Amino acid sequence: MSNQNVRNAGFTSSGIKGGSLASSMMSREAKGSGGGVHSGGPTSTLQGMGAKGSTHSSGFTSSGISRGSQASQMMSREAKSHGGGIPRSGTTSTVQSISMGGKGGK
Repeated sequence: MSNQNVRNAGFTSSGIKGGSLASSMMSREAKGSGGGVHSGGPTSTLQGMGAKGSTHSSGFTSSGISRGSQASQMMSREAKSHGGGIPRSGTTSTVQSISMGGKGGK
């Protein structure tokens, strides 16, 4: 289900779908960072997963983040860099929300 949710949000193997949640995220992220979308951010992470269909293999699943996965390592790094918490609009929370069918951590 996670991979389908990522595709439904507009992150596809042929790129970000116009008029989708993905295109809105990309626009907000680019505006917030002065015009670009940074590698490792929510948009680029989700697009990479959408292109490969790899949310489950990365550890982002419909029942949460898998222990010992790439997703859990990402979550740990993000928590350490933010003093122990995961920011609501951070990469980990946004990717997990969309992989579960949500609209990201706005």
